[in-house]
Amino acid sequence: MFLRLAHQHRQFVQDLVMNLQALAIVLERRGYPASCYTCGDQMNSASFMVSLGNNHLIRFLVSDYGITWTEMRDDRELMKLEGAEAINQLQELANLVKQSAPAYVSGKSLAKKS
Repeated sequence: MFLRLAHQHRQFVQDLVMNLQALAIVLERRGYPASCYTCGDQMNSASFMVSLGNNHLIRFLVSDYGITWTEMRDDRELMKLEGAEAINQLQELANLVKQSAPAYVSGKSLAKKS
């Protein structure tokens, strides 16, 4: 049972890393500075960052050790979430990307809170 759970967890992390890479590409195309770095070719960890403007930065880290969402403004931490809460916040960001027009066309920010 534990070997199966370990395998499922590795698959989950790899799927999450692939989705972070795709989200970074979409955000870049929409005019937001974004990046997703992975270590090695096994895709077992990633560091995702996006700048939403006005010194508003999102950092999402995923690895076998955990998942964190950190939101900062003016170099101060506004919010830090872990696990399922962090993934829910990432989903909100992805939903906003789906709904919004490109930043350079509409002038809208992805940030919904100040």
